[in-house]
Amino acid sequence: MRIAPITPGSNPDLAALEARIAQARGRISPLYQVLLNSPPMAEGWEQLLSAVRNRSTLPADLRELVILRVAVLNGAPYEFDAHVPHARAAGVPETLIEALRLPSLNAIESLGPLQSSALRLTDQMTRDIQVDPALMHQLASSMEERQLLDLVVTIAAYNMVSRLLVALEVGH
Repeated sequence: MRIAPITPGSNPDLAALEARIAQARGRISPLYQVLLNSPPMAEGWEQLLSAVRNRSTLPADLRELVILRVAVLNGAPYEFDAHVPHARAAGVPETLIEALRLPSLNAIESLGPLQSSALRLTDQMTRDIQVDPALMHQLASSMEERQLLDLVVTIAAYNMVSRLLVALEVGH
């Protein structure tokens, strides 16, 4: 890691924040141990990512598909591995989890129309930043506005996560 992690319990000033993170996450992962170097960032990060994971209108399987795909596209195996159990729990088949590792989504035949569109959006937002207006129109016609916003925020948030992990070599 390029920034030393804070060992949980080593700084009494962080006790309340560590307790909130542990309560929300079940533990204080290496990612949060690094984020504890900046308590305001750790706190904001935890609030945002908890909202994305726990208060989104996206079906859990779709959420996990896009999170896994972002991790693959950004070369963040730590994040991919962290979300495989969540994807399995959401009912994502093992063959689909593995297929998300492929450079192209074209070979994946088991995707439904919404999954396919959401993953194309993930690829466009992550690789190109710009999104094809026709793809956004297609998604807007098959999702409620809040659900579409939740999808875009999930993709954006997990780009943030994976880019921090890669830049700071967390999980190496």
